[in-house]
Amino acid sequence: MSQADTASILPTFSTAISDLVASAAPNLVAIHSHGSRSSGFIWRPGLIVTADEALADEGEITVTMSGGKSMPATLAGRDPSTDIALLRLDCPNLQPAWLGPVTVTAGALAVVIGSQEGYPTAALGVVCRWLPVHGEACAAVRSITASNWTPPCADRVRVVLPSMRRGHAFGMAVFGPRRRVLVIPSATIDRVAAKLNTDGHIARGYLGLALQPVRLDGEGVGAIVMSVDANGPGFAAGMRQGDVIVAWDGELIQSVRALLRTLGPDSVGETIRLGLRRAGEPIEVKLQIGERPES
Repeated sequence: MSQADTASILPTFSTAISDLVASAAPNLVAIHSHGSRSSGFIWRPGLIVTADEALADEGEITVTMSGGKSMPATLAGRDPSTDIALLRLDCPNLQPAWLGPVTVTAGALAVVIGSQEGYPTAALGVVCRWLPVHGEACAAVRSITASNWTPPCADRVRVVLPSMRRGHAFGMAVFGPRRRVLVIPSATIDRVAAKLNTDGHIARGYLGLALQPVRLDGEGVGAIVMSVDANGPGFAAGMRQGDVIVAWDGELIQSVRALLRTLGPDSVGETIRLGLRRAGEPIEVKLQIGERPES
């Protein structure tokens, strides 16, 4: 590639990124809640999606639109397990962001765009992995210049940002474990936000049991009951401390983590058969899955 080609590519690339940020800015908002600052985006008319971990537990919430206009918002619902919160404000004429199912691969460039005081912030990153989280695909994004990257202004503003590829938003960037940037995909956002809009929360299955993995004699793994909630489904089913769960509806369990992943919203109210070992003897109990208490 000649020096002339390089000189022409860089301004073109820079202009394309600037245009992308400018086109996304009207769909983004800055959020201030009791000392915490973050970004969000317009999901539906009058509804804002942001990161649950970036919102204060109490206090007033203020949303600042593109250009600097501010107005109060109320919390429509939040789901800590997916790190999604939904805000409601009396402004139905806002233009929602387009958030669609975009195919993303490792190595793809992503522009992470947010809002600070109503004005856009941006960072350029690369998708380093596309992995399953909460049963759905999730992107891990890193800076193209540093391996320990966080979104812009993260030292003083807790930022959550829609991520863009080819001009289309494919998710919302949040801080994951070890402050790594993860992107919650559009499918998860739409599913969770719709439920928060109607119900205010996401129901999660609850066994009322504290479980730890244990190696079984021979092969396989079980889940030993460390404690039983006296008000939970496990207690009602007659389970005891020391019981070892070895099967779930006739299928051997693979791990405690896999067992807990089955406790999604659709599991609440289901009756399942648990195969147990109690004092070395095999028994079976029926347990009706409850709804996890909000606390």
